[in-house]
Amino acid sequence: MNPALFVQHNTAIVAPPLVPEIRLHLATEVAPIWLATEETLAQGAVPPPYWAFAWAGGQALARYLLDHPETVAGRAVLDFGAGSGLVAIAAAKAGAASVTAAEIDHFAAAAIAANAALNGVTVEVLTSDVLDGGKRYWKLVTAGDICYEQPMAERAMRWLRLLAGRGSMVLLGDPGRAHVPGIGLCELARYEVPTSQELEGRERCDGFVWRVLPR
Repeated sequence: MNPALFVQHNTAIVAPPLVPEIRLHLATEVAPIWLATEETLAQGAVPPPYWAFAWAGGQALARYLLDHPETVAGRAVLDFGAGSGLVAIAAAKAGAASVTAAEIDHFAAAAIAANAALNGVTVEVLTSDVLDGGKRYWKLVTAGDICYEQPMAERAMRWLRLLAGRGSMVLLGDPGRAHVPGIGLCELARYEVPTSQELEGRERCDGFVWRVLPR
């Protein structure tokens, strides 16, 4: 299955409610992927399409970057677990010198490429697992909605704290999920994010932006 064609044929172009400046290929009530079951997707060798939704943490983080371009301007940016590419695109729009979106799901990578083109920005897509190590340095590292399950959250937070210790500014966006660390974070902003019962079990939630502190 061609990931780029799958993204094109199974999504609609919409703007996330908190970030109307950016348009994305997303699942909606009228998009085929919204109606597909997990079994149907598995039969087509399609991983769970997390990239097809604008999650609350990513919306808050993207809003923060657009509202505070001085955080981004002239910097090399890595957006980890980039999903749809929303935060990466916001960084590019806010004036980043370069933006890399790290995402191991090849369908998400196709969505990021399509979404970057849709918004007229350049985003490099990196599909290798950056958590495996390496010494590459980014001045700003962003991560939205990565704390949805414990093993992933713990592994990612160890790496993000390591980057913070090396001098990167590391920003985390999340609506306060259970596996967000209780310590080592400095709140920078919070936004009321319109969402849905299907995604977050509520119609609105607080989207937090934290700075991750070194170990």
